[in-house]
Amino acid sequence: MMKISELQVKDIVNMDNGKRLGHLTDLEINLKTGAIDALVINSSGKMMGLFGKESEEVVIPWKNIIRIGSDVILVEVPNHYGRSPQNQEQHPSTMRKR
Repeated sequence: MMKISELQVKDIVNMDNGKRLGHLTDLEINLKTGAIDALVINSSGKMMGLFGKESEEVVIPWKNIIRIGSDVILVEVPNHYGRSPQNQEQHPSTMRKR
């Protein structure tokens, strides 16, 4: 068993390129099944959009999580991710403005 607060302190790292993506800011939960559908991270590195700046959220589907370790969450997000709006629809992760 793991608490959300334990997940929030772990770095989230992309296995495709080794890049640190940030920390968990939210979860998407399926209300019918109670399962976690996706992790939501703030790509700007700021928690909760401090100082009123618009930030982008990265939504990583649960199926893209490779492993949850003691201090890191390894995910699979393609290298072309986030380059253009056309590419965003072609892979399982999504970006959205907050």
